[in-house]
Amino acid sequence: MNAGVWASTGPGFEEAPIRLLCFAHAGGGPLFYRPWRDPLLPEIGVLAAVLPGRETRVRERPCERLDELLPPLFDALRPYADRPFALFGHSLGAIVAYEMARLFSESGTGPPLRLFVSGRRAPHLPARHAPRHTLTDVDFLGLLTQLGGTPPEILRQPGMAELFLPSLRADFRMNETYDPAPERPPLFCPVTALTGDADPEVTRDDIAAWSAVTCRDFRMRTFDGDHFYLKSAPPPVVSAIRTDLGLLDPAPVGGAP
Repeated sequence: MNAGVWASTGPGFEEAPIRLLCFAHAGGGPLFYRPWRDPLLPEIGVLAAVLPGRETRVRERPCERLDELLPPLFDALRPYADRPFALFGHSLGAIVAYEMARLFSESGTGPPLRLFVSGRRAPHLPARHAPRHTLTDVDFLGLLTQLGGTPPEILRQPGMAELFLPSLRADFRMNETYDPAPERPPLFCPVTALTGDADPEVTRDDIAAWSAVTCRDFRMRTFDGDHFYLKSAPPPVVSAIRTDLGLLDPAPVGGAP
């Protein structure tokens, strides 16, 4: 297993005493988290997971089911948990981060310092939408335009859209077919659930329901913005991450409860 294929880091990562392992939304990759690197250093080093079908791995077959993705992803990222670490996942990435928290907790590595989940309903809640990975190309591209997480230049160019649509559909299918086992024991790590106050994909109740997945501290934070309120590392989000990891931050703590 080549761990480096699955992970993207930057300068300062190796020296940081805490690591934040990040998982992106459907179709997203390391570029989404690159703006987070400098604001979180020097205490927190950011690692963004690189999944098959994304960015540098765009030519690879994407995973369509979470149980297909998790084992190799865990094996690849486990070496990076050689010091205190936390997990952050947005949208689809929230359930990837949640399942990774379970795998780390059940392994000899132990649980993360904290699990951050963003922009997705809690795993035990029913879906709020009919399946969308089966939409026609035209309707699917319209949905992506509405959500705003895919670069417009990809959606406007037919050749680019054809290249990225398979991985985007696979991600949506992974999210929409995810079915966690019932009555799972709660996590032994604290959880922070984050959302934008104008997110059309989730409600406050959807986000608050993440409190059921942990028997430790739970915090909910609401920020100004839509589904991609966290794009480009806004200072309130950075401040909230630092604060919830126990770091003193001179900036105001972000995210209304």
